[in-house]
Amino acid sequence: MSVGFLVVIFFLLVVFVLVGVTFLTLLERKVLGYVHIRSGPNKVGFIGLFQPFSDAISLFSSEQYFPLVSNYLSYYFSPVFSLFLSLLIWVLVPYFSGFISFELGLLFFLCCTSLGVYTVMVAGWSSNSNYSLLGGLRSVAQTISYEVSLALILLSFVFLVCGYDLVSFYYFQSYLWLIFFTFPLSLVWIISCLAETNRTPFDFAEGESELVSGFNIEYGAGGFALIFLAEYASILFMGLLFCVIFLGCDLDSLLFYISLSFISYLFIWVRGTLPRFRYDKLMYLAWSGFLPLSLNFLLFFLGVKLFLFPLL
Repeated sequence: MSVGFLVVIFFLLVVFVLVGVTFLTLLERKVLGYVHIRSGPNKVGFIGLFQPFSDAISLFSSEQYFPLVSNYLSYYFSPVFSLFLSLLIWVLVPYFSGFISFELGLLFFLCCTSLGVYTVMVAGWSSNSNYSLLGGLRSVAQTISYEVSLALILLSFVFLVCGYDLVSFYYFQSYLWLIFFTFPLSLVWIISCLAETNRTPFDFAEGESELVSGFNIEYGAGGFALIFLAEYASILFMGLLFCVIFLGCDLDSLLFYISLSFISYLFIWVRGTLPRFRYDKLMYLAWSGFLPLSLNFLLFFLGVKLFLFPLL
């Protein structure tokens, strides 16, 4: 397979991910509208279908400004790097036709999500504003805390399927989906994904006491749009990874895409339903709740693999 062909496929993948992100934002605004007993965006185009494109044009054509005392290069570079990381993770999609075969796919995923922490930290610091720095610090602490449980959950499944490749999940779930005998772990995964992507009820990047938007308070126009796109692209990928690990990983099946749509809808549903958590309770949940649970499941899967599987 030539390099040019791979570049074209990845370019198409990026385009379709960005289109998916635009319609996910429309879905979110529509669902939240109906949650609030109003209709949501319905003026631009047929039933509001062109609203995301209208928003994108207005954001990217707005005046680009920057704070005079900001660290100019890192201030401009961090949203671009954030979107780049969110789109780079999509090369992990387990196509059975080839594309890019990752033998260590899950490690690549953990590396990219860990690097995402730095973009938030640099965005908050380089704005040279106390409020954005506070939001960045809160967000970094939260993301690191929940990455620990995410990594341990992934390690449990690595022991179970004996591989870091996402395709191995497809072969392992030929007869039974993993969600049926790891249901508690799937709930922990979903909640950790909410915290990892800074979504309600864990959106502590936003400063409630300071009444500001958080680490991205100094960003407007294109910079804000890039941060927004990165967040929603990572939400879509987290939904895809949930479907790969727990719901069969069959990319040729329509059911896979229905499941992915439902998981994406779940992120929005939670946002419209639950109030914001308290920050100390968030940290308590991560270190005193999810960490022991994921460690216990890790030992359990290790025991199952060592003692039960050789008997089968």
